[in-house]
Amino acid sequence: MDLFEYQARDLFESYGVPVLQGLVADTPEEAAQAAAKIGGTVVVKAQVKAGGRGKAGGVKLAHTPEEAATAAEAILKLTIKGLPVNRVMIAQGAAIDKEYYFSVLLDRSNRTFLSLCSVEGGMEIEQLAEERPEALAKVAVDAIKGIDLAKATEIALAGGFDAEIAAKVAPVFVKLYEVFVKEDATLVEVNPLILSKSGEIIALDGKVSLDDNAEFRHERAEMERDVLDPLEAKAKESDLNYVKLDGEVGIIGNGAGLVMSTLDVVAYAGERHGGVKPANFLDIGGGASAEVMAAGLDVILGDPQVKSVFVNVFGGITACDAVANGIVGALAKLGSSATKPLVVRLDGNNVAEGRKILADANHPLVTVVDTMDEAADKAAELANK
Repeated sequence: MDLFEYQARDLFESYGVPVLQGLVADTPEEAAQAAAKIGGTVVVKAQVKAGGRGKAGGVKLAHTPEEAATAAEAILKLTIKGLPVNRVMIAQGAAIDKEYYFSVLLDRSNRTFLSLCSVEGGMEIEQLAEERPEALAKVAVDAIKGIDLAKATEIALAGGFDAEIAAKVAPVFVKLYEVFVKEDATLVEVNPLILSKSGEIIALDGKVSLDDNAEFRHERAEMERDVLDPLEAKAKESDLNYVKLDGEVGIIGNGAGLVMSTLDVVAYAGERHGGVKPANFLDIGGGASAEVMAAGLDVILGDPQVKSVFVNVFGGITACDAVANGIVGALAKLGSSATKPLVVRLDGNNVAEGRKILADANHPLVTVVDTMDEAADKAAELANK
């Protein structure tokens, strides 16, 4: 789960990371009240989980409460990278001398933690890594030893800080690592981490991603979250691994690897049939039951963009006859509301029994195809009709 900026700010403050005052507002009136409470120049910042807010008009300076209300009114009408702005943060203004970058993240490829650091902060880190990779230090962090003051100083020096400033930022790095570990985060990023004109180190903007698998260790039930797409919310209720995409062929498979390869095969087949694309990622898992298959079909068939469905199952733990029973049961449950054709490819454990179940049911919407490539082509063809 990615946090909104104001949530990251509040989290940093609770761990002693130096931050400026920030208040949230949902209306221009609340923005004016927040600006009056903070006093002086403030920054009105759109609260969406997307980069490039400034370029999109989502960050504005305000010198008075009235200006803050005007800025908030304009920002609350924006949609940034497809995300509507429903809330703003009114942040205390800062006199910036220099901008830096720091992050610590889970490095899955090397099975460890990684710290990124640079004296050139403020710009998007992807842009810096591409244009000036030598300016971005990448320092491996031992998950057992973590980041103590000595390690933090090593990271700062590698990032290009001189000894004087390294001594100032290193304690902040230690506190940010504490946030990373104690909150079960996969990413803690500050961009920019600033040196103010009065000589203070301040985390001016924060990005935090939390590991959903660790939620049982934390009290996050009341935390504001993104509003899920209705189909994704429905899938979540059934504990389905579902991601909605912008396409026309619904995909169901068992195992993430098989589903990913199915997406590729369907996309390739779609080039021959009007450019149709996969409509979703849905992995029913290695031991999925007939009930899970039925729940998955219910979600996908409820997507108005879907024109056909490709069920691609290799029977291992999940036997093909269980999958077939799930398909038949789901179609019976949906009744006349099921109007989209299904292309089914079964192979592996109990494949003969599974195919017989589908043949005996003889449902007019179901087409059984032997191979993955042929099934993908058929599903793309049907979606294009």
